[in-house]
Amino acid sequence: MGAPGVPLGPPFDIPDFTISSVLPPYLGTTPTNGALMSPYETTLARIAGKLCASTQRKEILRGLLRYRQELANLGFTTGFQWLSGSFMEDIETLETRHPQDVDLVTFYQRPAGIVDDAAWLAFIQTNIALLDW
Repeated sequence: MGAPGVPLGPPFDIPDFTISSVLPPYLGTTPTNGALMSPYETTLARIAGKLCASTQRKEILRGLLRYRQELANLGFTTGFQWLSGSFMEDIETLETRHPQDVDLVTFYQRPAGIVDDAAWLAFIQTNIALLDW
């Protein structure tokens, strides 16, 4: 049974910002359940609903969606991303400015068909502008 006010499992709604205007490091009253600790498993729809009230935030999310589509077009269809930075904070309250971008780390499996290291290296070199974004 979950703690009061804490969902039982992912994907989670984005929690409210703390008094420090950042996302909390864990949900519930204690950090004893790894599944309730940051980074939170969630969906882009939930991120949009929670963090995209301003025009600037909506444009950042649209850029992230375009980037994800470009990755999918290359065959990266299995993986996950960690989002961070001022986009994931209440930077408007902290520094009285809008976020300028979203920081992210992408974990993906190689696209199907690229099995040997030489092909993988060639693929990376051909697509370095996107992969080193």
